[in-house]
Amino acid sequence: MTDLVRCEWAGTDPLYVQYHDEEWGIPAHDDRHLFEMLCLEGAQAGLAWITILRKRENYRRAFDNFDAALIAAYGDEKIAALLDDPGIVRNRLKVNAFVRNARAFLAVQEEFGSFDAYIWQFVGGAPIVNAWRSLREIPAQTAEAQAMSKDLKRRGFTFVGPTICYAYMQACGMVNDHVVDCFCRDRLGVR
Repeated sequence: MTDLVRCEWAGTDPLYVQYHDEEWGIPAHDDRHLFEMLCLEGAQAGLAWITILRKRENYRRAFDNFDAALIAAYGDEKIAALLDDPGIVRNRLKVNAFVRNARAFLAVQEEFGSFDAYIWQFVGGAPIVNAWRSLREIPAQTAEAQAMSKDLKRRGFTFVGPTICYAYMQACGMVNDHVVDCFCRDRLGVR
């Protein structure tokens, strides 16, 4: 039996491999999940993604399973408690961004009917499928990510620069950046 070929960034860490195989690049349309990933991508800024993956369950516990309505109502006492929680990255700007982004997220849902309807417009409603041969070819950002970043910022979101937005697009399957040899391309019906 031959080993499965994966994108090289997945490495051998079981958590990373599972994330690569079961989540990364698969089109996501659930608003709660889309909000969670936007928060986590922002939390990752300046850190390794594996750091956030290892803390993901702690984030879900600490932030009410990414219920945007609950997070939007967080006050100073809750934020202080979060900043004392060793299970998450205790960065005041990032914790405050979750609250600010929850409020902006709810406004987008109100305007568009769902966050899904809003966010997928940046790729025309369907995943962009790339054909990269190696990790080195994959860009850090694209015109679509820049447009998303600009509009999110205009709507009051923070920690949504174009590089974060591109990572978010990859994570949520808005772009398929699995390299051409990766077995996940077959799973997603792309070759």
